[in-house]
Amino acid sequence: MHGYEMITEIGERTGGVWRPSPGSVYPTLQLLEEEGLVSATEQAGKKLFELTEQGRAEAEQGSGSPWDEAGRRGDWEAVQEVGAALAAVDHAVRQVMMTGTEEQRAKGLAVLAEAKKKLYLILAEEA
Repeated sequence: MHGYEMITEIGERTGGVWRPSPGSVYPTLQLLEEEGLVSATEQAGKKLFELTEQGRAEAEQGSGSPWDEAGRRGDWEAVQEVGAALAAVDHAVRQVMMTGTEEQRAKGLAVLAEAKKKLYLILAEEA
């Protein structure tokens, strides 16, 4: 299996909650190859990876399906909702910081500090 297939497979097995980036997968595969846990072969211009005997032994000692655990970490719709909200706030902050007056930028920073404080206070509330 090549790296992109692994990324896709992990995404599918976790229900889309965990989709590692190529920037994390390929260096990890390189490290696993250096440790003798996977071997790589070139086929049709793609580097295919396969567990070695040592890699299979290591895999058998680990948890049966780490993707199940990753898939249970959160509600994917909530994650997407938070991501959209953060993107909108980021856009607003950039606008204020790039085009606002000195006073407006100071007010913007105060709003962010207050938002951070309020978020931590949510965690401090009794459940």
